[in-house]
Amino acid sequence: MRIATWNVNSITARLPRLLAWLESTGTDVLCIQETKCTAEQFPAEALRELGYESAVNATGRWNGVAIVSRAGLSDVVTGLPDGPEYDAVQEPRAISATCGPVRLWSVYVPNGREVEHEHYAYKLRWFEALRKAVAVDAAGALPFAVIGDFNVAPTDEDVWDPALFEGATHVTPAERAALAALREEGLADVMPRPLKYDRPYTFWDYRELRFPKNKGMRIDLVYGNAPFTAAVKDSYVDREERKGKGASDHAPVVVDLDF
Repeated sequence: MRIATWNVNSITARLPRLLAWLESTGTDVLCIQETKCTAEQFPAEALRELGYESAVNATGRWNGVAIVSRAGLSDVVTGLPDGPEYDAVQEPRAISATCGPVRLWSVYVPNGREVEHEHYAYKLRWFEALRKAVAVDAAGALPFAVIGDFNVAPTDEDVWDPALFEGATHVTPAERAALAALREEGLADVMPRPLKYDRPYTFWDYRELRFPKNKGMRIDLVYGNAPFTAAVKDSYVDREERKGKGASDHAPVVVDLDF
């Protein structure tokens, strides 16, 4: 079974690449972040023609998450139970479903903006709500993973130049502690292969030629429980999909499972 996570940075802009990628890679389940569309605008019919069911949590603007699966799709939970609000709404940043033998959460963690910004405090509250929400699934017998764009680099090795991020979001002790607390629910970081260079970065800013210079970050993560990680055969960052005109600023992270 092949699952993947991909922040597409607008599914409308990326749809031809997305459909071609699904066909060429034989991915069974894809967790998508930053759809930037409403649920009604989500291209469910185009995906259905390829054999994929869709579960969507999206209201437009810059958020939105989805799970598309050709391995089954049931027990869908839309949103983060007891999740915090920002600007008086719960943003569409989480969705979960059972896809064949696995239970998955697709998440798009708030960016945080700046350390002194209210969005940063919201990010930490969101992480705590996520930790509580996944605890039961993480402890269960079913293979389970929470995957997506976490907007945190777990260690300094996951940032191309840690000194440039000193005092900024994505690398602060509080954010990394939130990731550690999530892992303490019985989850482990499934480390992907980079395919090129020595670090498996997943995000490269569009500015300053950062992708060709490999000035990236690893912020798209796969955290699995013991039954999930025991089944992992391989994992890699599909860096090729970050290349060329019309690419997202994130690359897909792919996980192959032995069932």
